[in-house]
Amino acid sequence: MSGLARELDAINLGQGFPDLPEPVELIEAARTALLERSNQYPPMRGLAELRRTVAAYYAREQQLDVAEGEVVVTSGATEALAASILALIRPGDEAILLQPCYDAYLPLIERAGGTARTVNLVPPEWSLPLDRLEAAIGPRTRLIVLNTPNNPTGTVTGRETLEALGAICERHDLILLCDEVWEGMIFDRTPHVSPLAIPSLRERAIKVGSAGKIFSLTGWKIGWAVAAPHLADAIAAQHQFLTFTTATPLQWAVAQGLSLPREWHDTHRARYAAGKAQLEGGLAQAGYRLLPASGTWFVTVDLASSGLPADDVAVAERLVHEAGVASIPVSAFYTQAAEKGYLRLCFAKQSATLDEAVERLARFRRA
Repeated sequence: MSGLARELDAINLGQGFPDLPEPVELIEAARTALLERSNQYPPMRGLAELRRTVAAYYAREQQLDVAEGEVVVTSGATEALAASILALIRPGDEAILLQPCYDAYLPLIERAGGTARTVNLVPPEWSLPLDRLEAAIGPRTRLIVLNTPNNPTGTVTGRETLEALGAICERHDLILLCDEVWEGMIFDRTPHVSPLAIPSLRERAIKVGSAGKIFSLTGWKIGWAVAAPHLADAIAAQHQFLTFTTATPLQWAVAQGLSLPREWHDTHRARYAAGKAQLEGGLAQAGYRLLPASGTWFVTVDLASSGLPADDVAVAERLVHEAGVASIPVSAFYTQAAEKGYLRLCFAKQSATLDEAVERLARFRRA
């Protein structure tokens, strides 16, 4: 879709990257670090200052008690996922994926020699069917992969569901790998609860975070995994032979950014909340029906309720060619038994871009 958007000069609401002004505080921190800090190898697990700051950030924002030694800094969240999966999955092992899900999970599991079983979330709330999840667990299951807030749906897993997941993991001796990269982009006051806040999961969960998402600097590729020491050690052992380290000046800059006051983070997040409200309001006025979403940079269009064919791939192809707007069919986030009636649109764009996209989408629906 991004390739088609470039080829057709379409508005790209498909790929999840922002085009808003970048935070000057982080850019200045990186510039200063390049000139005044080291540009040589940092410690393999990450700068101690950044690991301490990650722990302090989670203590402040999510009331988590995290030690510096439980943080492993990685080259983006995807590397944290890769190191975690390689640490836990051996050839012949199984992992459970909750669909729709981020497209890196399955190939990473397969690269480790594992296989995946899938359990579909249930629209329109995208709820987790715990009975189906437990039924999917087999003797070779080692891992459940969770994403909250979820990409593409924007929904958040609540404490009650996490507690139920904790009980399941205890019964079957499983690890929960939780992709929490969108934790800093929740817009409706829904609380973000990490599995590390659930007592039954504290020793058997891995939390993956992303500075790129928190600060809207997706090209920086600074991520981390947070877990109990025995899991953090296993992740670090894999990280050592993946990327080994991550850009030292950017680590310093992220440490400074995470130390910014809560008011700064609230203001930064509010820019994206405005884009979400603008796109949602414009689409609703144009007759599109959206599913509720608490976080991420995405909204989900319910095609059937919007009076459109419930074939998301066909509609996405028509939109980019006929309306000049690129989207992503939600069925692309499934490996099998896909829901086909939904489209994902990104609102992390300039106001004028969103206005033009809404006008184009409104014309398409009127045609």
